[in-house]
Amino acid sequence: MGLGINAADARPASENPVGMQKKNAESRKYWIAVLTKIADPVLESLSRGRLKLDMPVEVNPSSKFDRTKVTYLEAFGRLMAGMAPWLELGIDSTAEGKLREKYILLARKSLANAVNPSSPDFMQFTSQKYEQALVDASFLAHSLIRAPKQLWEPLDAETKRNVINALKSTRNIKPTYNNWLLFTAMIEAFLMRAGDDGDIVRIDYAIKKLEEWYKGDGIYGDGPKFHFDYYNSFVIHPMLIDIVKTVTDKGLEKQEVYNTVLERAIRYAAIQERTISPEGTFPPVGRSLVYRFGALQALAHIALLSRLPENIRPEQVRGAMSLVIKRMIEAPGTFDKNGWLTIGFCGHQVDVGEYYMSTGSLYLCTAGLLPLGLPANDVFWTGAPADWTSKKLWSGVNMPADHSIP
Repeated sequence: MGLGINAADARPASENPVGMQKKNAESRKYWIAVLTKIADPVLESLSRGRLKLDMPVEVNPSSKFDRTKVTYLEAFGRLMAGMAPWLELGIDSTAEGKLREKYILLARKSLANAVNPSSPDFMQFTSQKYEQALVDASFLAHSLIRAPKQLWEPLDAETKRNVINALKSTRNIKPTYNNWLLFTAMIEAFLMRAGDDGDIVRIDYAIKKLEEWYKGDGIYGDGPKFHFDYYNSFVIHPMLIDIVKTVTDKGLEKQEVYNTVLERAIRYAAIQERTISPEGTFPPVGRSLVYRFGALQALAHIALLSRLPENIRPEQVRGAMSLVIKRMIEAPGTFDKNGWLTIGFCGHQVDVGEYYMSTGSLYLCTAGLLPLGLPANDVFWTGAPADWTSKKLWSGVNMPADHSIP
């Protein structure tokens, strides 16, 4: 695939010794190479005001919907939501720190263009006709919560005003009665953190509804009913944690509410770790599978927070997730000839994408790379390679029984 790590990584997998493949895939450099390969076309184009000119808009051939109005914000907002923790580590004298500097500057320029009404890449944030804008404005808001020191605080006053105006303009979009309530809440949570008039009523409504929809054992319904898919990971746990943390820090919610939300997310992360097979696969179940390893965001988020259960070591999560990422990112057809992501779960599989999927949608995969926000000396990266739960159990290792939570 040519991720630019070293010569060994650039060779086809069949030419690499098995041990070298595993070591390379688990390395922080490999994860960074994956992230930057995904990010490059989006940020290089958007920072120069050329995203709408350069980005293809692939959709399922059966789709009758025009996605061109929303796909660009999808690409940028979702990419930033996953990339933000790594950028938040900031600039330093290391090779990685200097590389981050490049992407921090690209991200800031891209953000300025995305919210500037005079820019050719000004994005669709509002319209009753394009409700999707609410979703991806919220992912962008989440990125600003995840990286305030690098993506928000250094912005000039005009760009900050444009960001706030763009996010507020989504208030005329009615959310559907499911995980979308968290999109409205996330935007208001960011406005609250930014010192603007974040609406506590919208936030509180979302928190209370998710509590009503909790089904037990770390799993929420996506609305009143249960859906067997990955929306607990794509949206619910990661957003709920950061929304509740925001209002708790402001003294507007009880600490025990945050503790409960976090405990449930930790349990869900433990379940996700167990679903990763010894071969580095996970069940392709439910909607939105074209988000690829973004399906593991809940596990990635708990790893980022350093709140993994005691019986799950960070290095075993690194090993499990690395193998998933490698299998998906190196599948033939994952990128087009110009480096843009294509629709698919493992490779180019356009029919796996629902009618509402397009090229921009796919960039939520970067949410599976959240542990890059941990410093390079964290045990997640420095710990010796370790087998994950399913690999241990299927190889006959004696382990404690698994238990549910209320």
